[in-house]
Amino acid sequence: MCAVHESRRKSRPTVASGSTRPTSRDVAQAAGVSQAAVSLVLGDKWRGRVSAATAERVREAARDLGYRPNLAARNLRLGRTRTVLLVVPALTTEFFAGVYTGAARVAAEHGFGVVLYPSPEGVGPARDPFHSAQAALDGVIASSMAADALTAIRGDQLPLVMLDSDPHGSLGAATVNLDIADGVRQVADHLLALGHRRFLHLAADVPSWTFHIRAQELAARLDGTPGATLRTTRAPISIEDALAAAEAALAAPGPRPTALVCDDDKLAAGAYKAARRLGLRVPEDLSVTGLDDLALASALDPELTTVRLDAELFGERGMEALLAVLEGRTPEQGDIPVELVVRGSTAPPRPPDPRAW
Repeated sequence: MCAVHESRRKSRPTVASGSTRPTSRDVAQAAGVSQAAVSLVLGDKWRGRVSAATAERVREAARDLGYRPNLAARNLRLGRTRTVLLVVPALTTEFFAGVYTGAARVAAEHGFGVVLYPSPEGVGPARDPFHSAQAALDGVIASSMAADALTAIRGDQLPLVMLDSDPHGSLGAATVNLDIADGVRQVADHLLALGHRRFLHLAADVPSWTFHIRAQELAARLDGTPGATLRTTRAPISIEDALAAAEAALAAPGPRPTALVCDDDKLAAGAYKAARRLGLRVPEDLSVTGLDDLALASALDPELTTVRLDAELFGERGMEALLAVLEGRTPEQGDIPVELVVRGSTAPPRPPDPRAW
């Protein structure tokens, strides 16, 4: 490091005489760079244009001076609001709260704000929360479960990132997905290794790509296992609906399933109630799995074997992808890994009772 730079670091920068608040010119003088370089660094557009050392020098000078960009003036000049809309299903679980937390964290680091907009009906059309979404927003991040709401807010005409969406048929300029398919494979492999061969899939009755993938992967994994059978019943994502659907399916004629694979932890909670209503014990008579790893999973007795999804990382990656789209960069590729968490709700199936022969 040169002596000039050393002396700059050791002496605190000062604001120009007569100025009531520091300006970008003050930052430029303190850092020994042009105002254009200050704009690039503080606008987070410096990569490939100035060195990392210069960028850090500018940020340090801004901190020392207490400089804050005049966002209102800059946004008016650029025609941008630095506001992003996050469109999610109705907030019936904490999962989408985690998505919002992650997205808002990254947004704040780049001077953006995030408006959370839950679709009133969970799925389907929704009212425009703004007089003109296109005028009020720089971009949209949307869950595929709430994709129909995009039409109402004209979100599909804005820079758009889709979450949990078919990458080959997405409305968005980019998609960010959790590796749900691998999560389902982990569930199936765990249950098969325990010895289960009779499966019931308690599927979410939601017309969404993510739930289609769950059904597809479970069927494909079991299809290659000799002796494995799979039945499917559907229910809206609520405990009471899951209770009714699971009770009817478990009481149906024929060999009873020994493993119940649920698309969601709330569906699994309904399955627990159905099993107990029928006099079945979890996991002695019926193994049950979920997907999400909500707080509910640890509150159930026994605690639920489920797939942990990192909701905050999901939100972070969604916001990072939108920032890349806005800046003309290619978003990070690859699905977000998920993890099977084995708890007390799964066990080997009971051997057949010889007295029933």
